[in-house]
Amino acid sequence: MRAISLAALALLVGAVPPAPAQGEFHWSGRLASGKRLEIKGVNGDIHAVGVTGGEVDVTARKHARRSDPESVEIKVVTTDDAVTICAIYPTPRRARRDNECTAGDHWSSSTEDNDVSVDFEVRVPAGVKFYGHTVNGQVEAEHLGADVWAYTVNGSVRVSTTGYAEATTVNGSIVASLGRANWSDGVEFTTVNGGITLDLPSDLSTEVRASTVNGDLVTDFPLLVTGKFGPRHLHGTIGNGGRQLSLSTVNGSIRLRKAS
Repeated sequence: MRAISLAALALLVGAVPPAPAQGEFHWSGRLASGKRLEIKGVNGDIHAVGVTGGEVDVTARKHARRSDPESVEIKVVTTDDAVTICAIYPTPRRARRDNECTAGDHWSSSTEDNDVSVDFEVRVPAGVKFYGHTVNGQVEAEHLGADVWAYTVNGSVRVSTTGYAEATTVNGSIVASLGRANWSDGVEFTTVNGGITLDLPSDLSTEVRASTVNGDLVTDFPLLVTGKFGPRHLHGTIGNGGRQLSLSTVNGSIRLRKAS
């Protein structure tokens, strides 16, 4: 009798699908509207997309040229307000504190001679707030249905959401489309080497401060100048003012566009 491979046998008997590939992490669960999903990495991209339904789905894929992918652990921390998923690298020998996964905006994970990259693919239900933080990689959050905070150092940021957003990078551009502009605190978009382009609601009211060194300032909104105004620096009021919008780059242009 001809031998049947394990893969073929699994198909014949309707066995469960094979386990995730080595170096792959998967987590899914429900998160109520108004809660926050946090993804925190060091090396690697973060790509989030909005979905219908109420279930969060997160896949992390690890890869490296010379370091051991298994040296980087993916941890999940659950609190009353959020689910936090982190890529935790081995703590360097001279580090002042151990690397750990913590909820909230303040987080750091130092590395030493480790080239493992972790790419996150995230599906975010409408109403769930999203926080994405990496160091060397892009952050993309597309068609989300709540507020977004996106941070990196070496990489671009691209956001589109029905809520509002905030973004920071150093080497990369920022492109963001905001569905609402009624944030209570100030929001900030900053980079050093890259442009900033924002699509904002037509009924925007804000106090805006914007500056660049090598680039232009362009706005579709009527602006009442309340301070300095020039080709590379402005301080003024859009609409009724009130809330703060800060925009800053060194090498790049800043554009404020009315959302269509």
